[in-house]
Amino acid sequence: MLHEEEWQEVASELPHYEDARALSLDALKAVQRRRGWVDDQALADCAEALGMSVAEMEGVATFYNLVFRQPVGRHVVLVCDSISCWICGYDCMREHLQHKLGIELGETTDDDRFTLLPVNCLGACDSAPAMMIDGELHRDLTPERIDAILGRYE
Repeated sequence: MLHEEEWQEVASELPHYEDARALSLDALKAVQRRRGWVDDQALADCAEALGMSVAEMEGVATFYNLVFRQPVGRHVVLVCDSISCWICGYDCMREHLQHKLGIELGETTDDDRFTLLPVNCLGACDSAPAMMIDGELHRDLTPERIDAILGRYE
């Protein structure tokens, strides 16, 4: 069952759309903001609330790589692996992040503090390599900058 706050967030937008299914991504994002990720039951609840099948809602959830279908850490580190970041040192930055956090891409630290995920592009090609943590973009990365940035996240 969707929490009241989750449903209110979605319901407030319903009058703006002819088809409730247009709010499928918004519903998933509302659940994720509150719970941190979207489990199977929440996905099914979203589908039911918007008159969709579970398969249709799963299609939306899996199409968008920022809808988390597994638990993630308190802070999600998205490391850009676009061609610009590759050219400007992605391998070195990824290796440094993995070593610093003690995890591989797709994993979460033992203390649930960080999850490290690749992302296709962060749109910061002019200042690559880049990463994003909890929606905050970090550009022109070096190992020293990464260490300082990670230290700001409890």
